[in-house]
Amino acid sequence: MNKQKRIEIGAATLFITATVAYSIAVILFEPILTDSAYMLKVHENKNVMTTAALLVLVDSVAVAAIGIVLYPVLKTHSESLALGYAGARMIECMLFVVNVIAMLSLVSLSQEYANLGSQSSPVYQSLGAVLMAAANWAYLFGLGLAFSLSALILNFLLYQSRLIPRWLSAWGFIAALLVFVNFVLETCSINPFEVLFFPIAIQEMVFAVWLIIRGFDLAANSTVELGKA
Repeated sequence: MNKQKRIEIGAATLFITATVAYSIAVILFEPILTDSAYMLKVHENKNVMTTAALLVLVDSVAVAAIGIVLYPVLKTHSESLALGYAGARMIECMLFVVNVIAMLSLVSLSQEYANLGSQSSPVYQSLGAVLMAAANWAYLFGLGLAFSLSALILNFLLYQSRLIPRWLSAWGFIAALLVFVNFVLETCSINPFEVLFFPIAIQEMVFAVWLIIRGFDLAANSTVELGKA
């Protein structure tokens, strides 16, 4: 297996790992954190919450690694945008780490809250609300802003270079715009449309499969560069 194929399979594996890990994490923690009595629910399901937090951590490491793995390929077309892509993925990683810390802190706080029972101070509920807010904002900026920006950069570069079919990169670019629209709606306190995340999730899985089976079309990229000369 040559270096180029290792990059393609490595990137594909990381895309799949990130998507699967975060999807499972959301399935695990969303019913708990959306409950009106979430402090008690978190305590009752502390193992589930810890597992979900660790899955988000796996996702955060994977997204940072994607930017590093794809950098050698992307920089041949635009080094500045390739750095921008890697940087956006690193910021996404850091914001998800903040999300993980907030969720694990909420697990610890919920244990103290449950131990006090009816004597639990309103201070615990206030602290829980702060941790929930921190987790939500880290998630919102990590997925809605950093991720959508990275996806826009990636698919713009892929579209220009023709490293993959243009229908696939155009799909990714439009899907990333939908994620950004969701981010804007949420920051404006408008009920989000979770369906807006589905197109990019599906596109990334198709992209990953394409990398494994077909890989980047480096010949097409060379043709584009010659046409510019």
